[in-house]
Amino acid sequence: MSRMILFCLAVSLSACTGIPEGVRPVSGFELQRYLGTWHEIARLDHSFERGLIAVTADYSLRDDGGVRVINSGYDVAEKRRRSAEGRAYFLETPDMGRLKVAFFWPFYGAYNIVALDKDDYRYVMIAGNTKDYLWILARSPVLEDQILQTLVDQAKALGFPTEALIYLKSGQ
Repeated sequence: MSRMILFCLAVSLSACTGIPEGVRPVSGFELQRYLGTWHEIARLDHSFERGLIAVTADYSLRDDGGVRVINSGYDVAEKRRRSAEGRAYFLETPDMGRLKVAFFWPFYGAYNIVALDKDDYRYVMIAGNTKDYLWILARSPVLEDQILQTLVDQAKALGFPTEALIYLKSGQ
C-alpha cells in the first residue's frame, strides 16, 4: 500500500512539471545570458501574486548547479515588499528552456520558456504546466508595445486566456 501512495505522489508531483499541450519550450537557451533581474510585464492571476506590483525575478547560479530564484513584489495592501526564494533545475538538456522550480520543497512547478529574445535576452514568455499559468518578463520595467502585442498574440494562438492577463504599469 505504501508503494502505491508513493507512486501516486510521484505521478501527481511530476504532473506539476509538465508542459501544456501544443506548447514547446525554446531551444538554443543560454543560462548565463538569462541570469540577472527580470521585470514582470504581464501575468495571469494567481493567489501567490495577487495584489503585488513592481514584481521582479532575479536568477543566479547555485553551488549545486541549479538556479537560485528570488521573486519579489510590492504588496499594496501590506505596504511592504515581499519575496520568496526558490531553486530551479533543468528538466531536459541545458539548452532547452524547460526547468522545474520549487519554492516549497519537494513541490516543483513547471517553468517553460516558450518565447525568448534570443538576440539580446530582453524579453521572455514563460508558461507553467497548464495554460492557466503565463508570465511575460522583460529586462526593464517597460516593454515596447509592439513586442508585447506580438507575445500576447503568440500566447493567444497557443490557447492561453490572454483576455485575463494583468498588465503591470511602469512605476508600479
